[in-house]
This record gives sequence, C-alpha cells and structure tokens, in this order.
Amino acid sequence: MFLAPRPHTRRLPRRLFQLFTGLTLYGVSVALLVRGGLGLEPWGVFQQGLSELTGLTMGTVSVVVGAAVLLLWIPLRQRPGFGTVCNVFVVGLALDATLAVLPAPEPLAARVALMISGVVLNGAATGLYIAARFGPGPRDGLMTGLHQATGRSVRLVRTGIEVLVVASGFLLGGTVGIGTVVYALSIGPLAQWFLRLFAVPAGPAPAPAPAPGGAILRP
Repeated sequence: MFLAPRPHTRRLPRRLFQLFTGLTLYGVSVALLVRGGLGLEPWGVFQQGLSELTGLTMGTVSVVVGAAVLLLWIPLRQRPGFGTVCNVFVVGLALDATLAVLPAPEPLAARVALMISGVVLNGAATGLYIAARFGPGPRDGLMTGLHQATGRSVRLVRTGIEVLVVASGFLLGGTVGIGTVVYALSIGPLAQWFLRLFAVPAGPAPAPAPAPGGAILRP
C-alpha cells in the first residue's frame, strides 16, 4: 500500500533551505553591524569583546561561545535539534567570511546604512531559521531553559541574560552604541513579522482512504 509523505516531510527541502539561508544571513547581519561600528546586538558585543581579548576572530569566538552555551543545556534538560547544532557553526563561518570581504566605511551615512541593514537583515534571518522548525539556537534554548528552571518570565530571563552579556562585552572592549539600542527596540517586531512571512505551511490534511464498498474511512 502506498503511504503519502507526511506534511513536514514534503516541506523538508524548503525547511532546510530556510534554515541554512537564515543562519548564513544571521552571520552576515552581525558582520554588517560590526563594520557599521555604531553598536552591536547583545551577544555580538560579548563576542567582539572576547575577540579583542583573545585575538581570535569573531566567527571563531561565536562558535566557541555557542558550543559553551550548548553545554549549559545539559543541567537545564534542554534537547538540541538539528538546527541548534547547525547554528553553532554556520553563523560563525558566515560572520568571518563576510568580515573578510567587507571593509569598514568611513562616511557616517554609510555606517548608518550598514547598521540599519544589519538590524533588518537580522530580523529576516531570525524569521527564516526559526520558521524552519529545526530547533532553537543555543542562546534561545538557554533562555527557555532558565525560564523553566527558575519559573521567572521569559522577558525577565532574556533581559537579565542580555544585560549581563552586554555589560561583560563592553568591559572587554565590545562596541555598544546607538546600534545596540536600535536593535533592542526593533528586533522583536521585525522577527515577529518575518516569522509570519516565512512560516512553512503544514500542508493539506491527507485525503481519507476509501473503504471496501465505497465508504470513506476517516482518522
């Protein structure tokens, strides 16, 4: 008997395309903010600070930090998905590749354009990879794990994490500025809009199978 593929299986090529496109563009968006020089997103500030301290590239630091955060999932009893593991590596590789070919402009107008482009692209990238439904990123999983473990609200946990990484990154030499504020105020609405735009349809329900005698069997 022929079995029709499940809806999520039929959508697998699109979901994989969204996942890797979203993660790649996420790394590109962080690189745009770096080259803009007007302030990074919270984890970017921390990673840039560690990069300055260690001499490693930001992409390498991103991979190391992502892997370290993923280890924190173990006591929090979080389960990584395929997209979670891909997130650790793809974002860092895309970040370094973009920084290698994108120079830092001097005119303020060009830096502002990079900042705005980076924030918007980050929102699009977030919508792409989350809508692919292959699991949260390491940092998002840390947030939800702490939320479940402490009983505190997601908003409070996320705010606490981001304040901590921004402060730590700033003390290490990361860039905090107007771009950091613009990102904090706009990434929520942007990500929500792009999530709706890139949502993968579940697909139509399978047609009921005909039973002997012409009757219709329904699940």
